[in-house]
Amino acid sequence: FATFIVALVFVPLLTLSGIAGKLFAPLGVAYIFAILASLVVALSLTPALCYLLLARGPLKAADPPFVRWLKPRYVRLLARIDRAPARVLSLVSVAIASGIALLPLLNGEFIPALREGHYIIHVTAVPGTAEAESLRLGQRIAQAIGSIKGVKSVAQWVGRAPGGADTFGTHYSEYEVEIGALNGEEQQRILREIRATLAGERVGSFPGVSFSVNTFLTERIGETITGFAADFVVNLHGDSLDLLDQDAQRVAKQLMEIPGAQDVQLQAPPGTPQLSVRVRPERLAALGLQSRDVMEAIHAAYAGERVGQVYEGARAVEVVVLLVPEFRNRIGRVGALQIRAADGRLVRLEEVADIGLTGGRYKILHSGGRRIQTVTANVRGRDVEAFERDARARIAAVPLSRGNYAVFASAAQAQAQAREDLILHSLVAGVGIFLLLYMALGSLRNLGVTFLNLPFALIGGVIAVLAGGGWLSLGSLVGFVTLFGITLRNSIMLVSHYQQLVQVEKLPWNVQTCLRGAAERLPSILMTALVTALGLLPLALGTGEPGREIEGPMATIIVGGLATSTVLNLLILPVVLLHFGRFGSGARAPAA
Repeated sequence: FATFIVALVFVPLLTLSGIAGKLFAPLGVAYIFAILASLVVALSLTPALCYLLLARGPLKAADPPFVRWLKPRYVRLLARIDRAPARVLSLVSVAIASGIALLPLLNGEFIPALREGHYIIHVTAVPGTAEAESLRLGQRIAQAIGSIKGVKSVAQWVGRAPGGADTFGTHYSEYEVEIGALNGEEQQRILREIRATLAGERVGSFPGVSFSVNTFLTERIGETITGFAADFVVNLHGDSLDLLDQDAQRVAKQLMEIPGAQDVQLQAPPGTPQLSVRVRPERLAALGLQSRDVMEAIHAAYAGERVGQVYEGARAVEVVVLLVPEFRNRIGRVGALQIRAADGRLVRLEEVADIGLTGGRYKILHSGGRRIQTVTANVRGRDVEAFERDARARIAAVPLSRGNYAVFASAAQAQAQAREDLILHSLVAGVGIFLLLYMALGSLRNLGVTFLNLPFALIGGVIAVLAGGGWLSLGSLVGFVTLFGITLRNSIMLVSHYQQLVQVEKLPWNVQTCLRGAAERLPSILMTALVTALGLLPLALGTGEPGREIEGPMATIIVGGLATSTVLNLLILPVVLLHFGRFGSGARAPAA
């Protein structure tokens, strides 16, 4: 029954959707199959091996030396506790209430910061910044970041490839910073120094530049949740790009003032300079030209026109005609471009077109057939749900232009959805656990006392979270659910043994039987808790180290909860069962 109960506890992990399901469903599948396999072995192979290996001589029922030393001291301590049950139960009640009261103090995050041995820095300069200027700025940034102790290499790329899927302009750069397999504290130190460098706190400054820093996998998770590589996203929908820009600037200003906000950026900032060439139809008609003639001449001069191929062995090389760089790269010479009129004479472009610089955009975002402007922000050092509440309140106070409205996406929403799914499915699994416990114990009173182990475990879990910094991630929630299932196992062992003593061995239910049953179950309960805790201890101690960021908090909570639940299960639960449990003739015999 205990095995089936623990297996049921892990079933809610299989029902999680999205990123949460991808991360924790494999854990649930592995645990369920492993524990069911262990049950089959325990009921089939283990008895057979015991018969073959242990039946040749008399079995010694003596306890190991440590258990022989521990049992009498445990019994004396339990007897002392039973002399003042009201005082002990009051102290335990206060401890449980304190553990529950501390829950609101915990900060929430969806996925902890991942330590991947590298960082990706997104740097956005003023729209329209030339490629050469971005490279010059990039050299300064790369040199400054490369001087940080622990940074192995810095590589920059600017803009986008001609056939690339990205829509970045030459004002946008990404830097890949490699730091290698360092421990968690060193990686966090390097991240802090990178941010300080880009903010101008260490060497120099980079005016007019906005940036964000993250790891590759963290960004992919963020894009899956919010659509952008950020924790919090505000999508402003509307028809007028100018009005969307104005509203976005006001929203970004509000986000920057919220505690915990970092890397606030507009995803499609306006202001990219463009060269506008507007033909004059009446002048074209007088010269016998068409608009297509003018556009083809401009395209050939500045984008190039393929006129043939040259073969070098088996290799074909395109021959392209275009203006030489000293003319092509000078905006002031565009009007001097010559176009052949219908009568054969050459005319300058400025004679048939109006030429000027205008403000444009390197990309325009759309969603659902409407234009949008997007403001993104990362959240650091603060509960993501509290940040979202503050952000929504501040943005609600921003007067948006007529027809514009805001749509939010954030990691907090994914966290809330995962938490709701986990709690809902855990309640459904709890019904199955309740039925299994009733089948195993046969008494609603004893069943209710058994559930006291859950708040016992909660105390240790909360203490473990606070000792680890007070951050409650998705892995922490999974840890609590797992912990409750594991701790119920110890309660079942104790209560079912009391039923065995009273109903099968016909002992009276009194203090002596209570002490004897607890002493006989002491090795089993200790071994169950110690084996589980020791197995998870390396993962718990390495929380925050590379590769352990997600499941490390889960292990920490299980180890902390097992510590308090085991102590209270051995010292408090027998006393509670002695005064409130029922193991007489009114209770059903334990299931075989």
